[in-house]
Amino acid sequence: MDAVNRRNFLISAGTALAAPLVAPRAAQAKTRDLHKAIMYATVGVKGTVLEKFQAVKAAGFEGIEPMSHMTQSEVLDAFAATGLKPASVCCETHWRKPLSDADPAVRQAGLDGLLQALRDAKAYGASSVLLVPAVVNKATAFDDAWKRSQIEIRKAIPVAQQLGVKIAIENVWNQFILTPLEAARYVDEFESPWVGWHFDVGNCVTYGFPEQWVHILNKRIVKLHIKEYSRAKRDKQGPSAGFSVAYMEGDNDWPAVMAAIDQIGYTGWGIAEQPGGDTPEGLKTLTSGMDRIFTS
Repeated sequence: MDAVNRRNFLISAGTALAAPLVAPRAAQAKTRDLHKAIMYATVGVKGTVLEKFQAVKAAGFEGIEPMSHMTQSEVLDAFAATGLKPASVCCETHWRKPLSDADPAVRQAGLDGLLQALRDAKAYGASSVLLVPAVVNKATAFDDAWKRSQIEIRKAIPVAQQLGVKIAIENVWNQFILTPLEAARYVDEFESPWVGWHFDVGNCVTYGFPEQWVHILNKRIVKLHIKEYSRAKRDKQGPSAGFSVAYMEGDNDWPAVMAAIDQIGYTGWGIAEQPGGDTPEGLKTLTSGMDRIFTS
């Protein structure tokens, strides 16, 4: 082998040996069609609706999830001024006026609240409304909560269809629907494309595994709440303390959750419902944490 050919051979061999060292590093970066938003109720920055929207925008969020029953003109002006997008609307009345209550007047108030949330979502351009469907307690049995809430939600489906806004049921600590199989059945019994699921990743960690919920709920998932949870804090300080943990420092297996999201083909909004948004710096910490989650 002459000198020139030997030199070319060594260069080619060196490149081939170096390639495996570079390729895995590049492959670690995942690109997903997920967009960062935040639930308005978790924004602790002081100020007007517009000032809160401005703080959210400055922190790097693309969207926000307003509460229902806010002053529509203020919210619309804030959207227009900041360029933020409506990720969802959270029904403001569902805990105080549950659709599962034994009192028909309370259920009617809850239904009225859901209908207003749907109208708000339409006004803002949001594609779904987050709904806590029922509350189970000593006075309201699980099976009654199931039946009553479905009756009331069915009354709202024609309005949801007319407005083009989906009703998205959220898994929360309401002693109701504690497994993904129950969640899938609850949605399927409506037999309507206008009812889906707003999956909260953190809310099920204390009694399950989020990635399993994602696989089972599959295409029923309309939106995501991105929330962390620590079982260790729960065990030491009580159940609610489990939420007082930063992104990537709890017990969510985010790579497994993201892999499950990839497998079901979910794209769209990931909405932060996470402590820490009380200052502009805290909001920026949340966005950077979500960046890490979305690329894990």
